[in-house]
Amino acid sequence: MKNYLLDRHTLLWFLNGDDTLSKPAKDILRDIENTIFVSIASLWEIGIKMSIGKLKLAYSLEEIVENMQLQNIQVLAIQPLHIIKMTTLPFHHRDPFDRIIIAQAITEKMKLISRDGEFKKYECDLIW
Repeated sequence: MKNYLLDRHTLLWFLNGDDTLSKPAKDILRDIENTIFVSIASLWEIGIKMSIGKLKLAYSLEEIVENMQLQNIQVLAIQPLHIIKMTTLPFHHRDPFDRIIIAQAITEKMKLISRDGEFKKYECDLIW
Protein backbone atom coordinates (compact mmCIF):
# COMPACT_ATOMS: atom_id res chain seq x y z
CA MET A 1 0.00 0.00 0.00
CA LYS A 2 1.32 3.43 -0.95
CA ASN A 3 0.18 6.93 -0.08
CA TYR A 4 -0.36 9.51 -2.81
CA LEU A 5 -1.16 13.20 -2.64
CA LEU A 6 -3.16 14.74 -5.50
CA ASP A 7 -2.67 18.24 -6.82
CA ARG A 8 -5.85 20.28 -7.34
CA HIS A 9 -6.06 19.73 -11.09
CA THR A 10 -5.42 16.00 -10.67
CA LEU A 11 -8.33 15.73 -8.24
CA LEU A 12 -10.71 17.63 -10.52
CA TRP A 13 -9.68 15.70 -13.63
CA PHE A 14 -10.07 12.39 -11.80
CA LEU A 15 -13.51 13.25 -10.46
CA ASN A 16 -14.55 14.41 -13.96
CA GLY A 17 -13.20 11.31 -15.68
CA ASP A 18 -11.06 13.64 -17.78
CA ASP A 19 -8.74 12.04 -20.36
CA THR A 20 -6.09 14.64 -19.51
CA LEU A 21 -4.92 12.40 -16.66
CA SER A 22 -1.78 10.45 -17.48
CA LYS A 23 -1.90 6.66 -17.63
CA PRO A 24 0.31 6.27 -14.53
CA ALA A 25 -2.01 8.64 -12.61
CA LYS A 26 -5.11 6.72 -13.74
CA ASP A 27 -3.53 3.40 -12.78
CA ILE A 28 -2.64 4.65 -9.29
CA LEU A 29 -6.08 6.14 -8.71
CA ARG A 30 -7.84 2.95 -9.82
CA ASP A 31 -5.75 0.69 -7.56
CA ILE A 32 -7.76 0.13 -4.38
CA GLU A 33 -4.57 -0.86 -2.54
CA ASN A 34 -3.38 2.77 -2.69
CA THR A 35 -4.38 5.44 -0.21
CA ILE A 36 -5.22 8.72 -1.92
CA PHE A 37 -5.10 12.10 -0.20
CA VAL A 38 -5.98 15.66 -1.13
CA SER A 39 -4.64 18.54 0.90
CA ILE A 40 -7.16 20.75 2.65
CA ALA A 41 -5.20 23.52 0.90
CA SER A 42 -6.43 22.22 -2.47
CA LEU A 43 -10.05 22.32 -1.32
CA TRP A 44 -9.46 25.82 0.03
CA GLU A 45 -7.96 26.88 -3.31
CA ILE A 46 -10.90 25.40 -5.24
CA GLY A 47 -13.35 27.20 -2.95
CA ILE A 48 -11.58 30.53 -3.34
CA LYS A 49 -11.31 30.24 -7.13
CA MET A 50 -14.97 29.21 -7.44
CA SER A 51 -16.16 32.08 -5.24
CA ILE A 52 -14.28 34.73 -7.25
CA GLY A 53 -15.33 33.25 -10.59
CA LYS A 54 -11.83 32.14 -11.61
CA LEU A 55 -12.86 28.45 -11.62
CA LYS A 56 -16.18 27.44 -13.11
CA LEU A 57 -17.36 23.91 -12.47
CA ALA A 58 -20.62 22.15 -13.19
CA TYR A 59 -20.91 21.12 -9.54
CA SER A 60 -20.48 22.65 -6.10
CA LEU A 61 -17.63 22.31 -3.64
CA GLU A 62 -19.98 20.26 -1.46
CA GLU A 63 -20.46 17.82 -4.36
CA ILE A 64 -16.68 17.61 -4.83
CA VAL A 65 -16.26 16.65 -1.17
CA GLU A 66 -19.10 14.11 -1.39
CA ASN A 67 -17.55 12.58 -4.51
CA MET A 68 -14.17 12.41 -2.76
CA GLN A 69 -15.79 10.45 0.05
CA LEU A 70 -17.38 8.06 -2.46
CA GLN A 71 -13.94 7.54 -4.04
CA ASN A 72 -12.28 7.02 -0.62
CA ILE A 73 -10.08 10.09 -1.09
CA GLN A 74 -8.93 11.37 2.28
CA VAL A 75 -8.33 14.98 3.29
CA LEU A 76 -4.83 15.77 4.53
CA ALA A 77 -4.85 18.50 7.17
CA ILE A 78 -2.09 21.10 7.35
CA GLN A 79 0.16 20.44 10.34
CA PRO A 80 2.82 22.70 11.90
CA LEU A 81 5.57 20.45 10.48
CA HIS A 82 4.21 21.07 6.97
CA ILE A 83 4.41 24.82 7.48
CA ILE A 84 7.92 24.56 8.93
CA LYS A 85 9.03 22.54 5.90
CA MET A 86 7.39 25.04 3.56
CA THR A 87 9.50 27.85 5.04
CA THR A 88 12.67 25.97 4.05
CA LEU A 89 11.69 25.37 0.42
CA PRO A 90 13.44 27.36 -2.30
CA PHE A 91 11.17 29.72 -4.22
CA HIS A 92 11.00 27.81 -7.49
CA HIS A 93 7.26 27.99 -7.04
CA ARG A 94 5.62 31.11 -5.62
CA ASP A 95 2.04 29.85 -5.36
CA PRO A 96 1.34 29.36 -1.62
CA PHE A 97 -1.11 26.50 -2.22
CA ASP A 98 1.43 24.60 -4.32
CA ARG A 99 4.21 25.27 -1.82
CA ILE A 100 2.23 23.79 1.07
CA ILE A 101 1.27 20.74 -1.04
CA ILE A 102 4.93 20.17 -1.89
CA ALA A 103 5.87 20.53 1.79
CA GLN A 104 3.15 18.06 2.78
CA ALA A 105 4.30 15.49 0.21
CA ILE A 106 7.90 15.76 1.38
CA THR A 107 7.08 15.70 5.10
CA GLU A 108 4.61 12.81 4.83
CA LYS A 109 6.81 10.92 2.33
CA MET A 110 3.96 10.74 -0.15
CA LYS A 111 4.22 10.54 -3.90
CA LEU A 112 2.74 13.69 -5.44
CA ILE A 113 0.58 13.35 -8.54
CA SER A 114 0.72 16.55 -10.57
CA ARG A 115 1.31 17.79 -14.09
CA ASP A 116 2.94 20.98 -12.76
CA GLY A 117 6.49 20.98 -14.14
CA GLU A 118 7.74 23.33 -11.43
CA PHE A 119 7.25 20.58 -8.85
CA LYS A 120 10.19 18.70 -10.43
CA LYS A 121 12.53 21.32 -8.98
CA TYR A 122 11.78 20.11 -5.45
CA GLU A 123 12.87 17.01 -3.56
CA CYS A 124 9.41 15.45 -3.76
CA ASP A 125 8.60 12.20 -5.52
CA LEU A 126 6.56 13.44 -8.50
CA ILE A 127 4.38 11.28 -10.72
CA TRP A 128 2.67 12.24 -13.93
